Amino acid sequence: MTSLATPDELDLDIDAAPRSPRGRRERRTTTRPIPAADALAPVTGIAVALGLWWFVTAVLAAPGSMLRSFAPAPTWDALVTLLRDGSVFDDTTSSMWRLTAGLGLAAAAGIACGAVIGARRIVERGTRPVLMFLRMISPLSWAPVAISLFGVGDSPVIALVAATAVWPILMSTADGVRRIDPDHLRVARGLGASRWEVVRSVAWPSAQPYLLSGIRMAIGISWVVLVPAEMLGVTSGLGYAILNAKDQLAYSDITALILIIGLIGYAIDAQARWLLQPRRERKAAAR
Repeated sequence: MTSLATPDELDLDIDAAPRSPRGRRERRTTTRPIPAADALAPVTGIAVALGLWWFVTAVLAAPGSMLRSFAPAPTWDALVTLLRDGSVFDDTTSSMWRLTAGLGLAAAAGIACGAVIGARRIVERGTRPVLMFLRMISPLSWAPVAISLFGVGDSPVIALVAATAVWPILMSTADGVRRIDPDHLRVARGLGASRWEVVRSVAWPSAQPYLLSGIRMAIGISWVVLVPAEMLGVTSGLGYAILNAKDQLAYSDITALILIIGLIGYAIDAQARWLLQPRRERKAAAR
């Protein structure tokens, strides 16, 4: 039979107006000019944060105190030195590899388990106490277990990232599958749709927003956990770079690395937010 097509596959233009008498399609204008206050608000927030940083570390701090090592001026010098040295790029590559590998494992396990749990109420009720118990354990609590099982190196860090990311993906997938309208499934089966066509044309479009939201949440949490996990027996990565700077008493390097970690995390979240939104929303935003 002919597969059931989703609205995205049909590429319907929801915002399109009816055709005019002359046969031309007229489009509604959905974009609005951004007020100047809204455009300046992020810039103002950043300026205020930088001003507070400078005031606390360069004005309030007593001369010769350690707090002055975290001021903007020495941090900027350390940041320039790190970028010229190039080692921060190698550390960033190592961190991104561990993040990607851990997220891949978490997505494979979380989607599979979440689909089973969401599809069967008895399975959901039976696994809820154990899952809630495991979910509330800090991922870093598993660090000694991961090191005991996998030794030192990339493997325990990847395992900790996967243990962090699996829960939002699993819970979001189960919630999305649980919210699929049974009437839609019955209609698809009544039209003779195969199991794969039901999954592709009914189940996936219904559960997709929940799953993508869980993946984005998992990316953010995993990036936060990755840095302290890299302080456990590895010789590369941004977490290791911070630990190494602390051992060398290079406090301005620590602040510079914190800035790098924050900027990379912000970029990752912005990219994930754009990539994981439905195709129709991406097309509307691009207009």
